[in-house]
Amino acid sequence: MKIKKNKFIALIPARAGSKGLKNKNIKNLHGHPLIAYSIVAAKMTSGITDVIVTTDSEKIATIARKYGASTPFLRPKKISRDNSLDIEFFKHFINYNIENNLIVPEYIVHLSPTVPLREINVMTKAIKKIKSTPHASALRSVERTSLVPEKIFREKKGFLNGYFPGLNGEYYNLPRQSYSEALIPNGQIDIIKSKNITRGSLHGDKIISFVTKHVPDIDNLKDYQKAEITFFEKRFSKIVNSLL
Repeated sequence: MKIKKNKFIALIPARAGSKGLKNKNIKNLHGHPLIAYSIVAAKMTSGITDVIVTTDSEKIATIARKYGASTPFLRPKKISRDNSLDIEFFKHFINYNIENNLIVPEYIVHLSPTVPLREINVMTKAIKKIKSTPHASALRSVERTSLVPEKIFREKKGFLNGYFPGLNGEYYNLPRQSYSEALIPNGQIDIIKSKNITRGSLHGDKIISFVTKHVPDIDNLKDYQKAEITFFEKRFSKIVNSLL
């Protein structure tokens, strides 16, 4: 396997099926399909040399090509189901490259089309950060949260139980200051080393954090309506229009 050092490609997954919001990856948002925003953001980010959409749908592939992405293959349906794991389409991409004597990039920039509101300078900073941290296995964008995981309960047989039975006593009654700050992955940008995938892992065991502001993740109709009304500025459509 030929791994090209310091090469970054963007991999955008967009399967046809979606239960939360039908056809959400290509649903029209301010004049353009949702996936267009991730494609354009990747194309405008310094350091990313190729933008590839992995999809099981020829319709999505056609739309992706219109906005400048490559679609060298259609992803098999068996790894495009509701319960399919992300690592499966990463493996498929790497195996395709190996089988076709193509170079495997050292870094794969994972961009979800359901997180369309990305800032180009933020993505550029993320690329610089992982390049300057060679021992890292991956980078994940996260945002701070006021939630304290140790204070969250789940219900079992009608009674509340803590999520961390390994902790001693009534740990959930300790002051929140007793616990470390929690960070939630937000999908704005994840950068993964290809060697992780070949070793059977997605992010590896040395994930560096990349803290960003909150970004909207469109998973259902309510998210979509909120994005339509609140989050999107005209300049995003202008960026897409400039590439048509």
